[in-house]
Amino acid sequence: MVNCCGLVSEKNVPVPLKSISVQLHVRDHVASVHSSLQYVNEEDRPLEAMFVFPLPADAAICHFSAKIGEQEIVAEVQDKESARDQYDDAVSSGQQAFLLEESDESSDVFRLSVGCLSPGQNASITIVYVIELSIQVDHALRFCLPAVLNPRYTPAASAASVPEVSSACVIPYTLSLSVDVRSSDRISRLESSCPLDPLEFLDAQHTHAMVNLSAGHRFDKDVELLLYYENTHRSTAVVEAGAAAAQSGSLMGDPALMISLYPEFPAEVMSSLASQREFVFLVDRSGSMSWKMHHGKGAQKRIESARDTLLLLLKSLPMGCYFNIYGFGSCFECFFPQSVVYSEVTMEEALRRVKSMSADMGGTEILQPLKHIYSQPCYPDHPRQLFVFTDGEVWNTKEVLDLVKSQTFSHRCFSFGIGEGASTALVTGMAREGSGHAQFITGTDRMQPKVMQSLRFALQPAVDDISVDWTVPEGVMVDMLSPPISALFQGQRALIYAQIKGQSSGETEGAVTVKYRLKDQPVTNQLQFTLKPKEDTGLTIHRLAARSVIRSLELQEQAGRASGVENIRSRIVELSVQAGVSSVHTAFISVNKDSKQTVKGPLLQRRVPTGLMFGGSAAYGAPMPINCIVFGAPMNMCGMAAPGALGSARRARPPVEPEPRMDPLLRLVSLQKAAGCWELNAALADVFGKTEDEVTNHRPAQVDGSVWATVLALIWLRAYKLDQRVEWQFVAMKAASWVRSQKREMTLIHSFSAAVHVLTVVCVCFSGRPVSVCV
Repeated sequence: MVNCCGLVSEKNVPVPLKSISVQLHVRDHVASVHSSLQYVNEEDRPLEAMFVFPLPADAAICHFSAKIGEQEIVAEVQDKESARDQYDDAVSSGQQAFLLEESDESSDVFRLSVGCLSPGQNASITIVYVIELSIQVDHALRFCLPAVLNPRYTPAASAASVPEVSSACVIPYTLSLSVDVRSSDRISRLESSCPLDPLEFLDAQHTHAMVNLSAGHRFDKDVELLLYYENTHRSTAVVEAGAAAAQSGSLMGDPALMISLYPEFPAEVMSSLASQREFVFLVDRSGSMSWKMHHGKGAQKRIESARDTLLLLLKSLPMGCYFNIYGFGSCFECFFPQSVVYSEVTMEEALRRVKSMSADMGGTEILQPLKHIYSQPCYPDHPRQLFVFTDGEVWNTKEVLDLVKSQTFSHRCFSFGIGEGASTALVTGMAREGSGHAQFITGTDRMQPKVMQSLRFALQPAVDDISVDWTVPEGVMVDMLSPPISALFQGQRALIYAQIKGQSSGETEGAVTVKYRLKDQPVTNQLQFTLKPKEDTGLTIHRLAARSVIRSLELQEQAGRASGVENIRSRIVELSVQAGVSSVHTAFISVNKDSKQTVKGPLLQRRVPTGLMFGGSAAYGAPMPINCIVFGAPMNMCGMAAPGALGSARRARPPVEPEPRMDPLLRLVSLQKAAGCWELNAALADVFGKTEDEVTNHRPAQVDGSVWATVLALIWLRAYKLDQRVEWQFVAMKAASWVRSQKREMTLIHSFSAAVHVLTVVCVCFSGRPVSVCV
């Protein structure tokens, strides 16, 4: 790792990257991103600049060019080894050359090499990529421009590594960003984690808008944009015309189709969520989890947010399920030797251990705990649901994804990227290979609502026997390019890419039908679409479709036998070159062969810094062995459990600062019993802002104390925390179910009536105003 200013040389001279300018063009839920990087060689000798930077793992880079003076050089996509040879030959002979390549270890890391800039010379690099926008819990479409590439932890036993990334305390370049949004739906608003100028609507229908990032932004954190349409959850189909210069019958020459499908499950099936599940929670406890969630005032540490989320999850689990919790770092530990039945005793034991969880387990090695989890036998009729919480700083992403993919029929994986810089390749890849769902928690996002949405998905019945059928006119054929759909969730988008071959004599309408089984009940969703292509789409859909095919081939290559690997590799290179889209086996290369003079003199190297989160260090002490496992005990220097070490370890620690008072909602949730009820006591009254006598004295004599307490808690949630309903929905469901199970209909009615009276007259909200509640 280099020094604080990110420079390789001992002289600490300025790096050559001066500014980044980004133009974002959004069309419905697809975005095209144009990034321009301005370089200048301030040295007195020729210079080679190296810039390692992050991009979303599912982005498709489709253009790379360099402009030196008035001359622009557009790069070509070539086989990676050939491109590297050309670059080395050009630089060694004094020619100007530019190379853009994807990391062999992780698909969200790229390296840009700018070779042989003459003293005082300027160069402008343009990179264009296209990407699908993900949908958030509140229905927003999310775009993230990553600024931070966290150091990827590499165990000492491994020789592989992601390209080293320099880090900077002060990023010496700035960012400008302009956003242009066009949509078939009405645009409601656009929000950002960074200051924006006012949103400007360019038409009366509010379907076209523009906005700019406020001037002076230092690119030291991710830029997150949240785009809200009036009707996001609407199935759509877009047909894009092929490239005129491409060969007919090829992917780029034929029209491409993108289907955005939002499945609607029957209400009778969704009325009761399944409780027979096994839940395994895998939590990152590496040193980076001690970093703050964001730069703002009062920001929690990542591990603190994870603890609060585990509290909410444990209280939300249904009776009758199994569960276990793992923590991992350089090694890992689990709360129980195997998953246990969810009960009051096991829940309280887990909560006790959650409270003591810290970011104290060294580096990040997720592969071994995953292998241990998958080695545990599954419980009959209790499908395994794996929840993974990490800030995504691992080096062996592809090996991890291969392992998750190998277990796709035994579990579903729901992954969460915590904080800026989380690896999109790891987080989205685990969810994709595990037929689950991925979420990212950045900036001031609260982790709890996103995790609760995934819990709802995990409690939904699994969808089986998914098939896709096409109805098109005679003479037309649809070739599906996307991999088979492996998972569907209520209200969650499923994307399908397809190639339209042939021509129809007259009809221009088609339909796609998705069929599946849900709780042994057949379900059909259908969408009609027109075969007439949209104009002026810039081949965005074609490139995303090509990227989808390339990613599928790369996964086949990783899992294939040696005899077939070379054939798959050739297909990847052929499609990558044809579509002009990046892949693991290709690179963008441009050489300024028209330069009138070669660059002479010794060549300097400069490594351009990216942001390192909050001034942290990549080194968290010596790595611990990666094959150890501990059941809830502290570890000695060798990573093994130290007999009798718990007391001495606590004595050796420095004094702990008193924890801030817990959020009232979490305090209420923490008091709930596993069965769903609350006890009538002083702690519960304190959540309401009252004394125990004030709450107890209004309890009707014939009403049980726990019933009374539970009814009060339910009404308090509705009265004061309705805006956080997504977080307490399962807690309330358990509570209501428990109250109904008491089978005291008249008492229940009396209890609710009296509770409303108490909350209206006695219990006041935090502002001191009485509230009126209708139940």
